[in-house]
Amino acid sequence: MENQYFTSDGLNVKNRAFLLGDAVKVSFFVRNGGLIMDEECYFFLMASMRKMRMNIPLTYTLEFFQTLFHKDVIDGKGIKNGIINFQVFRNNDAVTASKASVSYFYEVTESEDVLTVHHRPLELDLTKEINVNNNLLSNIRVHCPENIYGGIYAEENDLDDVILLNPNKRIARTTSGNLLFLEGNIIKVPKQSEGAYISPLMENFVTFLHKNNLADIQEHEIIAFESQKAEEILMISDEKGIFSVGKIRNKTFESSRFIEMVESWKNSF
Repeated sequence: MENQYFTSDGLNVKNRAFLLGDAVKVSFFVRNGGLIMDEECYFFLMASMRKMRMNIPLTYTLEFFQTLFHKDVIDGKGIKNGIINFQVFRNNDAVTASKASVSYFYEVTESEDVLTVHHRPLELDLTKEINVNNNLLSNIRVHCPENIYGGIYAEENDLDDVILLNPNKRIARTTSGNLLFLEGNIIKVPKQSEGAYISPLMENFVTFLHKNNLADIQEHEIIAFESQKAEEILMISDEKGIFSVGKIRNKTFESSRFIEMVESWKNSF
């Protein structure tokens, strides 16, 4: 099934998303015909808009988005499982950008259960030709030419994705999500201050593991070489879903323990 597209207004090429990349993205999740984690995703959207100094309409309440997605996606299109990639952009309708209104556009990717690890493990590699910043805006999903470059680099080298480093040559994230490294009973996660994305999906997962004592969650500054020391690696992408990492360069990784953890998490909903 082709992805479904929705917009608040007729798309205009004069909008600042098209001209300047002036937009933020947040994902919402449909599972078994209902929204999950919608409150966490909503608050992340509000925080992202505030960081980009966008005017937040008074109509943008949690109930507004719940009604919108049920009407258009769940009831309107009958989608039972999928990811809603929601984008808010600033319009070009005011003298100054600070006074401009906002509009939205979103795409729905129908899929299997969004809380299931995808069947095929990913093959990744590091790229040192570019790096990503680690400032206030690095943690939210905004226009990022490094992601575009990294995605094309991966395609040209028969990879599924690439690991992006920050200016200190430490692991930040991939082009589309965050990495979790399992060593023994410890799961190491790159700090947000290292350039990792804020991810409602990942935060829900690691909170579940912590509360149920299934693993010791530790935020770390992780040098590139440490990716080779992990026993298992998981990539969580709010935009695309959950993936195990099968190979980085010549090192292969198992996936059974992470898959078991994700299954326990899935069954908690």
